[in-house]
Amino acid sequence: MRRRILLSLAGLLVTLVSLELLLRALPVSTATLTGYHFDRDLLTYPTGHEWTVSTGWDLRNPQRLRSNNWGYASPRDFLSDRSAIALIGDSYVEASMLDASHRPAAQLETQLGTSRPVYGMGSPGTALLDYAQRVRFAAEKFQVRDFVIWLEVGDVRQALCGSGNVQSRCLDPRTLEPRIERLPDPSWLKRVARHSALAQYFAGQLKFRSATFLAALLSRSTPDDPIRRATPAVGTVGSGAAPDDIRHARRVVDAVLNRFFEVAGPYLVGKTVFIVDGDRGGTQRVNNESLMQRQYLIDGLRGRGFQVVDLEPIYAEHAAGSPLSLEVGPYDRHLNALGVQLVMGQAARSLAP
Repeated sequence: MRRRILLSLAGLLVTLVSLELLLRALPVSTATLTGYHFDRDLLTYPTGHEWTVSTGWDLRNPQRLRSNNWGYASPRDFLSDRSAIALIGDSYVEASMLDASHRPAAQLETQLGTSRPVYGMGSPGTALLDYAQRVRFAAEKFQVRDFVIWLEVGDVRQALCGSGNVQSRCLDPRTLEPRIERLPDPSWLKRVARHSALAQYFAGQLKFRSATFLAALLSRSTPDDPIRRATPAVGTVGSGAAPDDIRHARRVVDAVLNRFFEVAGPYLVGKTVFIVDGDRGGTQRVNNESLMQRQYLIDGLRGRGFQVVDLEPIYAEHAAGSPLSLEVGPYDRHLNALGVQLVMGQAARSLAP
């Protein structure tokens, strides 16, 4: 019995080592090593860090990335330059699944047709109050005066503490008072797992989460389970939206915008363009609260005197005249190179004198 157990453990060890070596030869996503390397309110990569990204179990759209001198996934170093434009947003701006020349900052530079550098300051999994900190940082460190800020439909709701899309500054979801919610340092186990291709494959490619797995293992659901049936709302907000829900959604927008401009407002001294993403023809699934907030957000920005590009009519016009998709694929709703080109064309026109 003891010999059989030892042989089984040895076989398991050989299998794990073989899988590790195999995955190291494939473009499995590797550790990003994100942290508060330059500012206590900004998550970035270490300077000069190289890592691999890919999507799904079959490693689609593999890319090899390298961070610049200030820890952003950009081939351009950020220098002090008053002529520079900061392009700020989440993973839509980083666009790590695209070739470097097809990413938003590079395409905006090309479409501007000038010598003005564009600093792509995209950080995945962030929201509007995180963007305010990047506006501050770009103005203080690089003397940037002109900004393009790319918003997606959930950026207001995700600015609430506990949303899972906060790097530091957020609003209490109950009182809407400002709070700080920084990510904890990784545990020793996570630091070790960062260097294992097998662990990265399970966590990054398969999105395996032990807590979720155990919860599913220890629970029972049936076909008529309301949790299983529930799906996010799609399209526009219907006339049946409760007045209290609408008032709450607008109250959140007002609070987030007020806090955003308290922090970022003093630095928005040049030209600022807000790009607001939206539905691309029924392909996006978002919750009702975000839908209620979207137009109110656009109106709030315009009411403060800022130029806003609403992308929904742009997407609709493209869909009416072309069968080509603007998205990476059904497995990834980020914009592909064509979609980025379309959006950055709108940004370039809005920045023109």
